[in-house]
Amino acid sequence: MPSNPSILMETETAETRRFDMAGGDIVAYTARAPDKLTVNEDTVGVLRVGEDSAVLALADGAGGMPAGKKASQTAVETFLYSVANSEEETLLGAVMRSIEKANQAVLSMLNGSATTLTIVTIEDNRIRAFQVGDSEALVTGQRGKLKLYTIPHSPTGLAVEAGYLDEEVALYHPDRHLVSNFVGSVDMTIDVGGELKLSPLDTLLIASDGLTDNLFRNEVIDLVRTGPLDTALERLTAVAQGRMRDAATGLPSKPDDLSIILFRKHKKDSKRT
Repeated sequence: MPSNPSILMETETAETRRFDMAGGDIVAYTARAPDKLTVNEDTVGVLRVGEDSAVLALADGAGGMPAGKKASQTAVETFLYSVANSEEETLLGAVMRSIEKANQAVLSMLNGSATTLTIVTIEDNRIRAFQVGDSEALVTGQRGKLKLYTIPHSPTGLAVEAGYLDEEVALYHPDRHLVSNFVGSVDMTIDVGGELKLSPLDTLLIASDGLTDNLFRNEVIDLVRTGPLDTALERLTAVAQGRMRDAATGLPSKPDDLSIILFRKHKKDSKRT
């Protein structure tokens, strides 16, 4: 797998970037939490692997731990460089090895920092998700059918998945901020999903908890399932940031850094320029 240029997003001011990659459209966004004076601890990365293949990465440095920004940046940079220069025969093998390298790189910082890391690979018309932590990925059909979602590595996320806690209740739970699995841990684990074949107009979303702690999953799906990706991204960021700024509505409100990646395959009858 030859070396390939990657794009890293880690700015303090809000940034949106658009890509035509892997046979589809990608929009990526990252921004610091409203009124936050410290750095944006999220890092977003995009790597073109081949004409119809790409790797998407999103990391959220652990809040309350030292150098969260450095941890997310180190993890994504190490991961993308490793994938781009991997000698593994498959992208699956390259990604698994590269997540391990990212973990070692963060551990080697020797400052106790850590980060989440959610990866999605796109190969032709198939995707696969890899999860460490509580940044999430999902795929929705145009009619709102949830076709894939990753399980947050957190006490509340696991409780929801097991049926012990309602998703709506979980957003208000006092332990919502706790995360049970990180890159930068000697006992890090990786959840690897099966391959999913994308149907026309399916939308893939990857997001930090700046989105998922402020919107219910059904709200996210309704906002991204139809319309241009740019418009979907604008809707998501507007609602999430509005909730962060206004806790008086009775709706979820947790100020945090916000990062989002959206992907949708090109329509077969579309003409690209």
